[in-house]
Amino acid sequence: MTAKRDLRFFNTTGPCNPEDHYMLPPEDRLVGAQLHRYIRDKLYWVLHAPRQTGKTTFLQSWMREINSGDEAVACYVSVERCQGISDMSKSMPMMAEAIRTYAERAELPVPDMPDIHPGSLLDSILGRWSVLVAPKPLIVLFDEVDVLQDETMISFLRQLRGGFASRGIGKFPVSIALVGMRDLKDYITASKDDKMAPNPGSPFNIKADSAVLSNFQKEDVEHLFAQRTAENGQQITPEALDYVFEQSRGQPWIVNSLFMRATMRILEQESTETVTLAHIEEARQQMILARETHLDALAVRLKERRIRDIIEPILTGESDPFLAESDAFRLCLDLGLVAVERGNPAIANPIYREVIARHLTYGQQLAINEPKWAWEKPDGSLDMDRMLQEFQKFWRRHADLWESKAKAREGYTEAFPHLLLMAFLQRVLNGGGRIEREYAAGRGRMDLGIEYNGHWYIIEIKLIRDYNSPQEIREEGLEQIRSYRDKLAPASPAYLVIFDRRTKVKEQSWDERISWAFDEDVAILGC
Repeated sequence: MTAKRDLRFFNTTGPCNPEDHYMLPPEDRLVGAQLHRYIRDKLYWVLHAPRQTGKTTFLQSWMREINSGDEAVACYVSVERCQGISDMSKSMPMMAEAIRTYAERAELPVPDMPDIHPGSLLDSILGRWSVLVAPKPLIVLFDEVDVLQDETMISFLRQLRGGFASRGIGKFPVSIALVGMRDLKDYITASKDDKMAPNPGSPFNIKADSAVLSNFQKEDVEHLFAQRTAENGQQITPEALDYVFEQSRGQPWIVNSLFMRATMRILEQESTETVTLAHIEEARQQMILARETHLDALAVRLKERRIRDIIEPILTGESDPFLAESDAFRLCLDLGLVAVERGNPAIANPIYREVIARHLTYGQQLAINEPKWAWEKPDGSLDMDRMLQEFQKFWRRHADLWESKAKAREGYTEAFPHLLLMAFLQRVLNGGGRIEREYAAGRGRMDLGIEYNGHWYIIEIKLIRDYNSPQEIREEGLEQIRSYRDKLAPASPAYLVIFDRRTKVKEQSWDERISWAFDEDVAILGC
C-alpha cells in the first residue's frame, strides 16, 4: 500500500482513498444494509444513492477489506462502458471484458472469455470466475448498473437470477451488489421504456435489501475538517462550519468542494491560517461560477420534461397533492435534486437552488442589455426602487413575446415571471452582491434576499391565477414577506411583486396591469 502523504487534500474527482484524501468511512453512512450478512448468508442486494456521494469509494474500500482477509474474494466491476447500448449482442461481450479487466486490476484470477450466446455470456463467465477463486466464495460488486437499458438490462438481471439458485463456492458468486443512482424497481421500469408496468417478480426477485448511502451529518462535516487540523494545525471557525453544512445539507461532493477551494485556492495548501466564513462564502461563489461538472450535470437534466414537471411547481410554490407520488419525483430524489423539507418538496440544498436558478435564467440574462440607468446610489447601496421600476418597464415591453417563445420551446412557462425577474436582477448586479433564494412546493411564493455592499433588500414573488382572490393573495403576501424579512434582515426594504396571471387581466391594457403601491413599509408591485 502506498504511504500516506504528509499533507492530504479534500477530493472532488473520483473515488477517495485514505492515503491521498481526507475522508470518512463511507460504510458508516449506509442505511438499510447488513454487510455482515451478505457473504455469510449468500445474499444479493442493491445500493442506490445520488452521484458523488461515496458509492464507488465504499465499494472499493469494502473490496479491499474483504480481500485482506481469508473469508472471500471480492471484485469491483463498473459496467459504465455499456451505457446507451441496448443491443445485447454488443453489450454482453463488453460487460464480460469489463469483468476480465477489473479482475486483472485487482490482481485476481482472470476468467477466460466464453464462446457462447450473449444471452448466457454473463452467467457463464461468472461461473468460470467462481471456479478460479475457489475454495473461497466470490463476491461481485457491480457499479453504474443504472446505465444499462432495455434488452441489456433485462438480460443482465435474468442471467444473475438464473445463476442465483446454484450460487456457491466454485459455482456462482455467493453475493452480488447492484449499485447505481436508482433502486432496482426503477431499473426495471426504465428498461421497459415506460411502455409496460413493472412486474416486481420479473426479471429479478432475489434481492435481500435496498440500501442507501446518506449525506453527511453536521458532526461528519466537523470530523472531516478535523483531519486537516490534525495534520497541519489549520483551524476553521464554528460559523464557517455551520455555513458549509447549511449550504450543502451534507451533500459529500459539495462539502469537499467548499473545503478544497477554501484550503487550496483561496488559501495556500500549506497554509495554517484559520478558515473563516468569508473564505467559505468565496469558495461557494467560485464553485457556482465555475459550473463544475457535478453541478452542470444536474443542471442539464432540467430540460427533461419529467424533471421540469417536478422542479417547476417547486419554483412557483404551487401545491400538488400528487407531486410526491409520481415516478418523476422519485427520480428527482434519486438524483439528489430534491428533498422533503419541513413537509414540502424542495430543492435539496441552497447550492442547488442557486445553480438551478442561474441555469434556467442564463439565456434570458444574455438577452437583457447592460443597464444604462443608475442603479447604485452614491453611498454604494442599491437603488432598488429604480431597479424594480425599470423591471416593470422591461416586463411591459418583452413579457408577452418572451413568454410565447418559452411556450414554443416547452420551457418553464408557469415559472416564467419568477425566472425573468431573477434574470433581470442577476444581469443588473452582474456578479456583484448575492441573491439568497427560498422556494418549495406548497409555499405559494418565492422569496429573494439580495445582499449588496452590506445592505439587504427583500423581494417576494407571488402569482394570482383565475381561481385566486387578489385581495387574499395580497394579504397573504404581506404577511409572508414581513415574516421572511424578520428572519433574514429585519428593517430592510421589502418589495412584494405580484404577477396577475388571470385570463381577464391579460386582456387589459398595460396601464391597468402595471401598478406601484405601499402598505406601510412594504412596496407592492403589480405586473
